Amino acid sequence: MNSAPSSDVALSEAPAATHTGIDGKGILITEPAMRQLGSLMGQQGQAKLLRVGVRSGGCSGMSYTMDFIDAAGIRDDDERYTYKPSEGGAFEVVCDPKSLLYIYGMQLDFSSALIGGGFNFTNPNASQTCGCGSSFAV
Repeated sequence: MNSAPSSDVALSEAPAATHTGIDGKGILITEPAMRQLGSLMGQQGQAKLLRVGVRSGGCSGMSYTMDFIDAAGIRDDDERYTYKPSEGGAFEVVCDPKSLLYIYGMQLDFSSALIGGGFNFTNPNASQTCGCGSSFAV
């Protein structure tokens, strides 16, 4: 008896396409998240950057932070990554070195679902995550 799967068996979905910074570094951002960030950046006006990081707190001990900042809010030790969406202008993401230790390799996704929608974080460094999806432990 042949145990190989037949050719008509549906294969699992391919992983979502992700973007890194132009230099190949930074967090992974899925296409839906890129579209949403591009839209939000357009609403924020010129010269805004996206700061991504972590802070103490949340259900599991640490929580993710995302906020738009002016260029004056960039610190000397921040890492900067430029992302170029398929549509719209490029934008920059900044992250402090301490946060980067916890979120390196993280994937940022976006869902427009009525329940559970919004930005979602998938962090390979997290040993535990909360049901809310915005806090984690390492």
